[in-house]
Amino acid sequence: MATKNIKFNTKTIHGGQRPDKAYGAVIPPIYQTSTYAQTTPGGHKGYQYSRSANPTRTALENSLASIEGGEFGLAFGSGLAAIDAIIKLLEPGDEVISTNDLYGGTYRIFKTIFEKYGIVFHFVGMQGVEAVREQINSKTKLIWVETPTNPMMNIINIKAVVALTKGTDILLAVDNTFATPYLQKPLELGADIVMHSATKYLGGHSDTVVGALVVKDKELADKLYFIQKASGAVCGPMDSFLVLRGIKTLHVRMQRHCENGKAIAEYLKTNPKIEKVYWPGFGDHPNHVVAKEQMKDFGGMISFVPKGGSYDNAIKIVEKLQVFTLAESLGGVESLVGHPASMTHESIPKEERLRIGVVDALIRLSVGIEDVDDLIADLEQAIE
Repeated sequence: MATKNIKFNTKTIHGGQRPDKAYGAVIPPIYQTSTYAQTTPGGHKGYQYSRSANPTRTALENSLASIEGGEFGLAFGSGLAAIDAIIKLLEPGDEVISTNDLYGGTYRIFKTIFEKYGIVFHFVGMQGVEAVREQINSKTKLIWVETPTNPMMNIINIKAVVALTKGTDILLAVDNTFATPYLQKPLELGADIVMHSATKYLGGHSDTVVGALVVKDKELADKLYFIQKASGAVCGPMDSFLVLRGIKTLHVRMQRHCENGKAIAEYLKTNPKIEKVYWPGFGDHPNHVVAKEQMKDFGGMISFVPKGGSYDNAIKIVEKLQVFTLAESLGGVESLVGHPASMTHESIPKEERLRIGVVDALIRLSVGIEDVDDLIADLEQAIE
């Protein structure tokens, strides 16, 4: 089936896929093997050793490229392994401009792993691009964008950042985990690299850990493929199979995530016991207009601060929730609740957290696809 020009909802099921050559299996088989027979040294059918490539992983990588509108997909053992590969494109002395509101694990790998190798990181607010422009110099090699951001739901104008890199050798990488390609296509907006924690919405069922990169440029893809092979942080065939299966329902799941997210954001905004709600679908969100332009909808991620703004109050709420599960991660079919200050963003120094708004009372919701009335009732009983 020709899959180049089909629409997104069809790409999630058929994009980059074909029946298995051996027996015509419609679903790519799980090739649970470490190595492959050769007829003569170097004589093989495209696969030698599963760190280098595995047919199940190849099927996932083809699907990833298709749904993101790229040419080349790469699957890794986690989202952080995918980020690790991007930073390994750089050399000591190179500089990276990153949004200052980002996932705590990304901040941690930048600061504690790569900074000691001489790579310089600048963390700036990117809701407007002026702060980015001020940091660009001859040593800048990468701009790291996360939009919507985790956990403050800030929106960064991808096209505006792309304009800053025109005529330079600066790479623009976008963490598209929160939005997914269903809502946002960074490569079409001019980005060079798209990154996913495929553990989240792409897998969608909280049953695997996988990372992903998608690019259009072959030279860049070849460099990343070499790092993937040489460093070896790949995902296994079973994990590849699970994410590939999850992608096939991404479009229908995202529709419900968005519907439920909108209803819950509006409920929280009208609740007198809630001080602040962070969700890009509100008209008074600082970059709501940008979100409308570069996103198809506003997603199922929401953060909020209860009135009183105390750590203890936030902890009581998250512990009382019954349908929402208190757990790390996001993007699964089940609704999850997290307390960023003590969970996902604990690795960020407190003064840095407070500067970007990650206060001790902030609560983050990953709204699932359950009945929205049950979710609202659960929030109501916990907040009240």
